Amino acid sequence: MSSHDEDHSSHRIGLLRAMVLGANDGIISTACLVLGVAAATAERSTILTAGMAGLVAGAASMALGELVSVSSQRDSEQSDIAKEKWELEHTPDIELAELAGIYRKKGLPQALAQEVAVELTKHDALKIHLAEELGIHEATRARPIQASLGSAGSFAVGAAIPLIAVALFTEAMRFTGTIAVVVLTLVALGVSSSKYGGSKPARPVLRVVIGGLIAIAVTMAVGKLFGAAVA
Repeated sequence: MSSHDEDHSSHRIGLLRAMVLGANDGIISTACLVLGVAAATAERSTILTAGMAGLVAGAASMALGELVSVSSQRDSEQSDIAKEKWELEHTPDIELAELAGIYRKKGLPQALAQEVAVELTKHDALKIHLAEELGIHEATRARPIQASLGSAGSFAVGAAIPLIAVALFTEAMRFTGTIAVVVLTLVALGVSSSKYGGSKPARPVLRVVIGGLIAIAVTMAVGKLFGAAVA
């Protein structure tokens, strides 16, 4: 199989991280919220109002958080790119020597390393220097808007699942039914994210399910204690 036919996942890591983080947070935080409120009160309208507020607030928070953090990463990349451009314009011989040195460290003989550096520099000097010196590749560059929208959208979708579940189940089935739906959704999230990222599903599934159940249990306990105290 030629290298260009291989199916690698590294180019999707930024969007994958944002979407998995958003969906996971949406499912768990909203499930915790609605079940915590349900543990304090059986009033359906109160539970749904709290859940909807959590969905909107969470999606907005995720969008802003991703925008700020990924923008900072992009600013750092832009600074490195500007510096590399200046060095290529003003000290090209030094940059060529650095590139040849990188190839020597990778095992090429000195003469061949110099030849490779010269040939690659002829095509796109900036691209090759960014990749070899700084590890900056176009496929993995920071994309704040993409990460922000992906995170907010996936949070909203994830948050809608426990919200719909708690609305549909009767009071008698509200807790067990919603928790069952949440667990199944977390399993599906773990499997799909591992498949999308090219890894085995066992660990991602265990992480999200166990972590989610612990968070739900703690929140329900707090809601029950708070509801009893207020009553």
